[in-house]
Amino acid sequence: MSLRLAILDQSTIASGRGADEAIRETLALAKLADAWGYGRYWLAEHHNSHSHAGSAPEMLVAAIAATTRRIRVGTAGVMLPHYSALKVAEQFKVAEAIAPGRIDLGLGRAPGSDGRTAFALNPKANEAAEAFPNQVMDLLGWLGDGLPEGHPFRQVAANPQIPTRPEVWILGSSDYGAQLAAYFGLPYCFAHFISDQGSEQVMQLYREHFQPQPAKLGRLAAPHAALGVFALTAETEAEAWRLYKSRELWRLFRDTGRFPPLPSVAEAEAYPFQPHERDYLDRLRAKAIVGAPEQVKAKLEAMAAAHGAAEVAVLTPCHDPAARQRSYRLLAEVFGLPGP
Repeated sequence: MSLRLAILDQSTIASGRGADEAIRETLALAKLADAWGYGRYWLAEHHNSHSHAGSAPEMLVAAIAATTRRIRVGTAGVMLPHYSALKVAEQFKVAEAIAPGRIDLGLGRAPGSDGRTAFALNPKANEAAEAFPNQVMDLLGWLGDGLPEGHPFRQVAANPQIPTRPEVWILGSSDYGAQLAAYFGLPYCFAHFISDQGSEQVMQLYREHFQPQPAKLGRLAAPHAALGVFALTAETEAEAWRLYKSRELWRLFRDTGRFPPLPSVAEAEAYPFQPHERDYLDRLRAKAIVGAPEQVKAKLEAMAAAHGAAEVAVLTPCHDPAARQRSYRLLAEVFGLPGP
C-alpha cells in the first residue's frame, strides 16, 4: 500500500506579518491541497501563543470544509480537557453536516498552551486532564455510540442528528495516547515533530495493545497509525536547506522555552549562534526531513516504514508562504497524488 499524505497546519505566525494573515494563509493553502490531491488537512490548536494563530481549529475546519470538494478536514487536535464533550460533539456534527464523510476529529490531552492559560480555559484543568478517557467515551457516545445506562446525561442528544459521523483520532507524543487509542479501537497519530523519543516503541505499543471493535460504528477492526512530521522540500536540495534555516532557529527558541513568530531566513542567517547552540542544531539537522523532492519522499517512506505508519501528516512552517505552497505542491507531484 502506498503511503498516504496529509497536511498538518499550525497557522504559524511569521515575523513581520500578523496572526490574521496566518489564518488567511491557512485557508489559501487548504484550497490548493484539495486540488493537489492530499488526503487530509488537519488544524492544530494553540492558545496564548505568539507563534501560532490557530486557537479555534473547529472554526477553521468548518471554513475549509465549506470551501473544498474532496479533502478530509479535521483537527490535530482538539485539546478535549479544555471543553465539554457534548459541545465538541455538536461542533463536529455541524461540520459533518457541512461536508458529510470528510470530517476528522483528532483529540489530544495536552494543554496546547501554558498552565495559566489552561486554567483560564477551564478552571478545573487538573481534574479535566485526568478525566480525559471518560471524556473520550462520552464524546464517542454523543457521536453515535450512545451513552451507557445510568449515565446522568443519557437523555441529552448532541445535535444536529445526522446520518454520518466524524472520524475520531487520538493524537499524542507519548505512550499514553497510544494506549488510549488502542483501548478504544481508534486510529492514532504520533506527533513526531514535537518529539521523536521512543517513537517506534510507542507505535509498536499501539499495535500490540489494539482492541479490535468491528461492531462499533466509527471504530476499527485493525490498528491504523499515522505520523505527524516536519518536512520541507524545494526545487533543489540547496534551496530546501536555505529555507530550513528559518525553522531551525525557531526550533532552538522552542526548545529553550521561547515561542516567538517564525523568523525569516535573513533573520536566521544573521543570528549569533553560540557554539553549543550550533552543535545542538547540527544534531537536529542530521535527522531533518529536508531536501529535493525525491530525497524527502525517500525519507518519509523510510520513516513511515520504520514506524508502521500508513499515513504521514506533513508540517511545513515556512516564512515565505509561496515557498511553503511550493513545498507541498512538489511533494504532491513526487508522490503522484491525483491532481484536479
